[in-house]
Amino acid sequence: MLVNINPACRLAELEYALNKVGCKAIVAAEQFKTSKYLEMLQTLAPELADAESNALHAATLPELCTVIRMGDAKTPGMLNFDELMSRSRARVDRARLDALEAQWNPDEPINIQFTSGTTGNPKGATLTHRNIVNNARYIAMAMRLSEEDSLCIPVPLYHCFGMGTGRARVRVHGLHDGFPGRSVRSRRDARRRSRGERCKASRRCSLPNWTIRTSPDSI
Repeated sequence: MLVNINPACRLAELEYALNKVGCKAIVAAEQFKTSKYLEMLQTLAPELADAESNALHAATLPELCTVIRMGDAKTPGMLNFDELMSRSRARVDRARLDALEAQWNPDEPINIQFTSGTTGNPKGATLTHRNIVNNARYIAMAMRLSEEDSLCIPVPLYHCFGMGTGRARVRVHGLHDGFPGRSVRSRRDARRRSRGERCKASRRCSLPNWTIRTSPDSI
């Protein structure tokens, strides 16, 4: 089950979210702007310094077993994302994956989305396979999207649209997707442009629906 963590979370919010849902593993970047994610995890779980990778036992985060870091640097007690993925691809057991997939139920939870926590602790909303797929399917049908259309996803991936219905629409209807990139010519130009304008410039997505209409059926 995927749990989306807001990258703007502070220590208390991160601790609350991880323990609230009993996260077993977390994938974290080193830092973004003033948020130093690996340092935050090391503060909450100082046991990382002496822990074996994939075998964390932390008093503050008792359910968390695995910390996976992005980037090439090595951090005590943490696995590297690229190394983990290469090992996983080499040892994939297709028969076991198929057997697990056969046990899935459309009404089982697949995703937990946390609110921003502006009025207290972040609130977790649990979504099922059926929730996400049908929401994406019917929204795309109402917008008359097809595989000829491109969907711009300008929001962070912890957002419901970013990791939930937006990505699901891409998969369910075969859309092209695009994320805002560094396509502007200068920092001054970047400051003048909104996120949506940068996305439109780099992916040619129209602002009203975050889509570019190219197929006759979607006009």
